Formats: sequence, structure tokens, C-alpha cells
Amino acid sequence: MTKPKQGVEVITTHVNADFDALASMLAAKKLYPEALIVFPGAQEKNLRNFFLHTSSYLFGFVRLKDIDLTAIKRLILVDTRQKKRIGIFKKLLDRSDVEIHIYDHHPCSDDDIKGDFEFIREYGAGTSMMTEILRERNIEISPDEATLMSLGIYEDTGSFTYSSTKAEDHRAAAWLFEQGASLNTISDMLTREMTAEQIWLLNDLMTSAIKHNINGVEVVIAKVTSEKYIGDFAVLVQKFMEMENLNVIFGIAQMENKIYMVARSRIPEVNVAEIAFAFGGGGHPQAASATISDKTLIQVEEELNSLLVGSINFERLAKDIMTSPVIHTFPDAAIGEAAELLANYNINAVMVVDREGALKGYITRTMVDRALSLGLERRLVKEYMNVEFSHVGPDARPSEIRDLIINNKVKTLPVLKGGRLIGVITRTDLLTILLERTSTPEFLYDSEDIPGFVRKKNIANVLAERLPRRITSILKDLGEKADDIDINAYLVGGLMRDIILKRKNLDVDIVIEGDGIQFAKSFAEHAGAKVRSYPRFGTAVIITPDGFKLDIATARIEHYESPAAPPEVMLSTLKRDLFRRDFTMNTLAVHLNKAHYGTLVDYFGGMRDIKERSIRVLHNLSFVEDPTRILRAIRFEQRFGFKIGKLTESLIQNAIDIHCFENLSGQRFFSELRLMFMEEDPVRIIERMSGLQLLSYISPELKLTEELKEILTNIRDILVWFNLLYLGVSYEPWKVYLLGLTSYLSETAVQKLVERMEIHDKEVLDLISIHREAKAALKELSRVRNLDNYSTYKILAPLPPEILLCSMARARDERVKKLISTFFTKLRGTEIRLKGRDLLSMGFQPGPLFRQIFEEILAAKLQGEVLTKEDEIRFVTSKFRSLQNR
Repeated sequence: MTKPKQGVEVITTHVNADFDALASMLAAKKLYPEALIVFPGAQEKNLRNFFLHTSSYLFGFVRLKDIDLTAIKRLILVDTRQKKRIGIFKKLLDRSDVEIHIYDHHPCSDDDIKGDFEFIREYGAGTSMMTEILRERNIEISPDEATLMSLGIYEDTGSFTYSSTKAEDHRAAAWLFEQGASLNTISDMLTREMTAEQIWLLNDLMTSAIKHNINGVEVVIAKVTSEKYIGDFAVLVQKFMEMENLNVIFGIAQMENKIYMVARSRIPEVNVAEIAFAFGGGGHPQAASATISDKTLIQVEEELNSLLVGSINFERLAKDIMTSPVIHTFPDAAIGEAAELLANYNINAVMVVDREGALKGYITRTMVDRALSLGLERRLVKEYMNVEFSHVGPDARPSEIRDLIINNKVKTLPVLKGGRLIGVITRTDLLTILLERTSTPEFLYDSEDIPGFVRKKNIANVLAERLPRRITSILKDLGEKADDIDINAYLVGGLMRDIILKRKNLDVDIVIEGDGIQFAKSFAEHAGAKVRSYPRFGTAVIITPDGFKLDIATARIEHYESPAAPPEVMLSTLKRDLFRRDFTMNTLAVHLNKAHYGTLVDYFGGMRDIKERSIRVLHNLSFVEDPTRILRAIRFEQRFGFKIGKLTESLIQNAIDIHCFENLSGQRFFSELRLMFMEEDPVRIIERMSGLQLLSYISPELKLTEELKEILTNIRDILVWFNLLYLGVSYEPWKVYLLGLTSYLSETAVQKLVERMEIHDKEVLDLISIHREAKAALKELSRVRNLDNYSTYKILAPLPPEILLCSMARARDERVKKLISTFFTKLRGTEIRLKGRDLLSMGFQPGPLFRQIFEEILAAKLQGEVLTKEDEIRFVTSKFRSLQNR
């Protein structure tokens, strides 16, 4: 090898390095003695543990943060050649002054780096290839080095059991054994007893596994979750594969806020390296892995299913997939003409070509609409078209097309031949081919999948135990009616969740796979009930003769045109209907048809998350599409004592960071806020909102200070006290919290809050208005000493109970609190027994005198001077005797 003229040489490998990567780096050090050895990022846990307990091979390793990238003149890559997998060193690839040397044993991929020197052999282990070079050059190695290099070979070939193992791997191991490699050390390192956590994870992996038959190939997909990272997941997947003698397995684990995928294949029809590559990982056709940080577990499974359908026995090229001829316009065409093309052909982008057919750019429906709204319909397309675009040739493979359309988020991909536009590929084109029948992911189909390792669970006994007999009777009737018209009916939603949690809830939600409104009418006729239907949403409410309500919904999917917008609704199946919901714990369903009555349907791990007391979102754009789900996540977290999962919390923070609430209507925000204040302990909810910087969306002035927190805590305690009094006073607790939360805001801020939240409820508006006026009246309580009962009554009686309770919470003067307490317990509701007709019979003439008499009686009664009606008569006769019979 020639030395670079000057500068630093660096040996590196892929992120999440394993023993094969480490051994290959140390072997490369023998070839490049002056080079620095640097890991590009994190290492696998077993390798980290090795470093913790070993110091033999640490000499020569340099920390990444100590490397000056500008000084590097030669980069030596081992055990990888993919751009995505070398971390920060990817920045060197565009520099012409950096020499790239590559030693890799993986198959070719579309992401491969081109090196100035390449040594590529598709062996089972990269170390085998490096060993071959050392042996041919007669480079000596120590027994310890031979042991470590053997460890790399044994690990990457599964102790020579993986189908990717080659004869060269055996020869390399034999030579290392001759150099003194210790098999005892290798055995100790590779044979690790499983921890209790790993055993539980393996059990979860096996019980969650589902067999799919994809284009005639049986593929097992198993998924697990853990709030904390558990090492050696690849070992567990491999062990599962061996125990069940599987040909293809994909293990997916959500740990902390990342998804780890480990894939194994024993058959040529499934190249797991290609699948892992689509997720940013890599490996061999027989063994691969990926670490995913920007998707949920459910989304990964969805995309995995799509990729498998597209990759197994699938090799259509771009020219087979593309749409041709292409709808196009010219650079000198008017914007108005482009608008007509978009509208007439119902497309979202139109290609722009010159008169020879060469692609010059494209213009989108969004850009055209904006131009039209500004009166620019006569301006030329070339002034506003996008001139930067990705493209492929007619022989592009599906992997390249998938990478551009799915990973790079290209919506319309041009196909060029000799610079001329010959076709386009859209997302719909790609997915239609991948799934063979529709653009909806197969993941959301109720297919003929064999639930290989999953036990079906019937919870009919649980329903009977935790629901009133009247409700279970209705559920069975619903199932029988569904049988009569040959459709499926399911009990879904919060009731199912609360049945599992043993919480009281009688809100019955039914999903129908068919026409929900027609079903509701049919059942109502059978049961003598009434129906209210809402055709726009495919929903209905059945009201039974005794007044009980049942919500009936047609299985549907919802599409959000823009962040925070109301959804567009289309018919669907149960699985897709459940996929549109907010959190996994709310996706449980129970079959009601007679043959399957009580069978639990859990597509998305809802039971697992309820058991783990975890709140998980179904997909990573969920909070962007509907920001109110953030508020619901907080509400559920506090109500159930659950914990928002780490990935879900990071998605919440991301949605907040991009200001997702700015497009949310004030009414929807206020509606969720009101529900929060109706929870058992809104104080914890408000604290959580404050921690997520959400209070500013209520009002920019709103801050959870210690004083405000004290008021809210006082409200909570006072409401508990007040409810225990059983006074029969009608009030709404959420309004008390609203008054407390806004108590320190300026009048201007309160007015802006009312406008922002689009509050039109007259009672709420009056309450806010009166609260401002009430402050002056309440000051009177603290200003005047020795107030008698009548004076106290006159000050407090006009005020709603919500304001009085909030004032108790705000009052720092214990005497004021006592006066309000006395008002509620002794003074409020004081009634005068005498009526106007009694005064007439006593000889008094109607007029202002009546009001004076009644006021005097009230004062006397509040002071305890009169009690009974007879006392009132005596009091009036004594005090107003001179005014009688006039």
C-alpha cells in the first residue's frame, strides 16, 4: 500500500460495530501501522462490555471527538462500504484529496462507496477476508490477536452455522488456530447466559410472532417492546429461529425511543440485507439489522410488510412501473394553462419539458393554487417551476425507486432516457405494484395470515364479570343481528380499555364492518329503539326504550389533508379503522358475532401496553395530523397513572417544536382543555403541560408559578371538601379550574384567550366577566371586620358557586375563607316562609313595602332572630304594626 503524501490515516467501520468489525479494524492496523483506529459511532452492547472488561487491545484506539476531519488524507473502511453506515466520516467522501480504501464482505448495494482501492470478497465474515491477506503476506500476529480475530469470524458466521458461511471462513479460522487462538476464550465470549430480562424478551418475541405467507414464502414477524434497552437482541432472534426451525424471521424491538430490527433468512428468495437497507441498516442476504429512530413500531411493521411483498419474487424495472405518456406542459406556458391540466387530469404535479422533450422541471398543484390566488394566472410556468429533481433511467431497479420515493420522500419520480422524459412513477404506482392490488399497505388487511405462535384469547367471562347484565345482553343481541345480515360487529374503544383496567365505563362503542347506519336502523327496529344517524361520518346513535345509548360506527379510515385539519372519512375494515385511533391501548376490540363472541382482537399490542402501563402512539405523524392527541396523551397519562413511551414523548416534542397547535382551531383546543379540567386531578395535568411548554398556547402570559400552582392545588382540596358536604349545589368543577388558571392574567390576556379559544358559551363568558367584577366585592370581605351574616350574604349571594370556590382557593386571609365556608354551609339557601299573600291577609298593602319587609325578615333570619314562620309573623307584626291596614 502506498502512503498518502501527508496527513492522517484513519481506519473505521460501521456504526453499531460488532466483533467482526473490531477484528477487521485490528487486522487492518497490521496493514496500515501508522493509521488511527476510530469507531464512527456506537458499538453493540457485547462489544461495549468487552471494552469494559478488557484492556489488551485498547492501544491505538482514538475517540471520535479527538479526530480532526480536515487532517484526514486516507480513510480505510472495513466491514462496510455503505454511506449510511459510516457516521460522520461520510463528510469525507466528497473531498477529492481523501484517498478511500475499502475492505468489505457484504453484497453490493445502491448506497456503496466507490474506493480508490477495493478488496471485496463475499465471505461469511469480514475478518476471514482480512485474515487471508495477513496470511498471504506472512504478517505475524500474536495468540491474543488470533483469538480476537477468531471471535469475529465465529460471531459473524454463527459459529459456522449461517448459510452465508464459505469455505474461506473455515480456512481462515484454521490458520488463526495455528497462530494460537484460544477456543476456550472464544467459547466464554460467545456462550453467554441469558439474563431474566432477556428470557422475558425472548418469551414476548415468541408469543407475538405471526406467520405470513407472502408470494408463497413463509415469513415470521415478531415484535416486542421494552422501556429500557436490553442487549443481545440479535442473539435472541437467532435463538428463536433455531428453536422453531424458521426459514425467515424479522424481529422488531422498540427499546427506549428507537426501533431495532434483526433479520435472518435461510432461503435465497428473501434477501434480508435489501430489507434492512431500506431502513438505513445493512448486512448479508442471510443476516442483517437496522436501527430506526424516526418511526413507531407499528409503522415499521407496516413498511416491512410492504417491502416484503415488493421484494419477494419481484423484479419489475422502472419501465415496467412508470406511467406513460406523461402529462406535461412547456416552460413558456401560462400558469392558468397548468392549472387546467392539473384539474382535468386530477394530478398533483405536472412535468415541464422543452420542445425536444427534455425535462426542465415540474410545477405542483400547491404552487399553482398559490399563484392563482395572487392573480398570477398569466405569468409563465418557468418563473415558478421547481428545477431541482431526482430521476431514474428505464432500467432502474425497485430498490433504487423505493429509496427515492419512500426514503427521500419524492412524490413524482421522472424516468429519463437520453435526457428525454419517457414516463413518471408516483407513490401510488409504486405501492400498487408492491401490493399487487391496492395502494393501502397490506399491513392493514385482515389477511389469511396464520397466527403461528399467538394464542387467541376469549374474554367473554371477563365481559360477564365486569359489565352489567343488561349491557352484555345488548352486546349479544347486537352480535346476533350482525349474523342475520352477514356482517361483523365489534365492541371497541375506551370501554374495552377500561374493562381490562377494571374501571367503570358504560360508553358502548360498536364498529361495524359494513354499513353502520343501516345496521343501526335494522337493530333499532328489532329492539324497538330510536336512531339518530350522521351519514357524513357513517355513524349512528341507538337509543333503547329505557334511554341507554349505543354509538354505532362504520369501520372507516381518516385522511388529514393538512396538519390539525378535520379528517376526510372513507369506508374501511376493522384493522384499518383501529389504525386511525390515537394510542395502542385504545385499539382493543372484541368480536360480538355469536360464533366468535368474546374473542379479543389486538392488532397493535394494546394489551401489552396496558399491562406495561405505557401510552404509545400508532404512527409518527399522529400528533402532527391531530395535535389534540397530545392533550389526550397527557390526560390519559395522569388518569391511569401510565407513562408516555419515550418514542411517543419525542414525537410529542417534535410536534410542539414545529408549532403544530398554531393550525388547530381554538374550539378543539378548548374542548380538550375542558375535558382535562374534568379529570380527577387536573393539577398534575397542568404541571405536565407546563413541562412540555404547552401553557403558552392557552395564553402567552400564562406561567405555572408557585403561586398559581398553590391556587390550583387549593382548588383541588376545596372541591374535595365541598363535594363531601353533599349540599346539593349545582356547579361545574372544570369552570373553577379555568377561573383559577386564568386568575393572574391581565384583562387583555383573558380577552385574547376567549377569542383564541373561540369561546361562545354564554355561561362561560358570563363567568369570566363576573369573576373580574367579583374581585372588588370579595375585597369587601377582607376589608370590613366583624361582618354580620346578613352583610356576608348580600356580598356573596349574587356570585356563582364556581367563583366563590375559586375565591376560597385564592384567599390568603383565613377569615375570608371561613366567611365563604359559612355562606355555603349556613347562609346560602336561606328561605323566608312568609309570602305576599300572607302579608295581604295581615293587612299590608302591596308595593315597595313588601320588598322592605322581606329584606328585614331575611336579615333577622340570617342573624338567627327568627326561625319558624310563626316567628316571622311575630317579627313583622311587631316591627311594621303601624303600617298595617292603611
